[in-house]
Amino acid sequence: MGLTVKPVEITKINTGESGVVPDLVAVEEPLEIRIGFGAMDERRQKSLSVTMRTPGHDYELATGFLITEGIIDAFGQVESIKYCEDVGRQEDRENVVRLELKPEVNFDLKKLQRNFYITSSCGVCGKSSIEAVHVSCKPVQDNIRINQPVVYGLSEKLRKAQQIFEHTGGLHAVGLFDLKGELLLAREDVGRHNAMDKVVGASLFKGEIPLSNHIIMVSGRASFELVQKALRAGAPIMAAVGAPSSLAISLANDFGMTLLGFVREGGFNIYSGAARLALSE
Repeated sequence: MGLTVKPVEITKINTGESGVVPDLVAVEEPLEIRIGFGAMDERRQKSLSVTMRTPGHDYELATGFLITEGIIDAFGQVESIKYCEDVGRQEDRENVVRLELKPEVNFDLKKLQRNFYITSSCGVCGKSSIEAVHVSCKPVQDNIRINQPVVYGLSEKLRKAQQIFEHTGGLHAVGLFDLKGELLLAREDVGRHNAMDKVVGASLFKGEIPLSNHIIMVSGRASFELVQKALRAGAPIMAAVGAPSSLAISLANDFGMTLLGFVREGGFNIYSGAARLALSE
């Protein structure tokens, strides 16, 4: 597994004084996601995406990406996943992952209406039309109710789990919680959408998709794409430290998701799906 942090020397300025000191920065490297598909006697390969990510949990990232982008619906559709050994330089071999889909999986290249180049800052860039960003999501239908104090603790619990952020200050995080507010797993990455895909991929490996009885918490703002990915994973509740966008709110409302923003100790805003919150008088 590649390094997640890298030592550097910096010139630190503090109240007019300066000095050269050691520091740690988050590693950012490209990951190419390839898929193999088709009948056994007609296998084809497609380079699907290049994403700038923090190395680590690459199989989760690649598989989660296929789920949240609507390319597959279940882990059972994946035959195998591995790093590619046939790339050029040795140092690139852990930067290319290939997933083999089972022969019976119907993969239509014509339906991929977007350019899957993803930067670490924005996963929606490059989509050819606004319709292309709407992958197949299902409405959230449940009778879930969570207590108000559960929400208060989400932000601090996720913050304590951000081990790499603690050393670098340069990573986003996504946490998966149960309905009592217990943190089940967390992933960090330079790309917020990558952190989400890693959480979804990890849940997929555990056989826990759809995330019908879970809360997803993101360390920054709630973008349209993060809400879309959470919906693809079947999560009924998504919370964010920051603000949601207008399109994120619209999507959450359309599919019945509870969307919370500005989640802090002692307060939060409800943007959609208020019925799932058992609020204090």
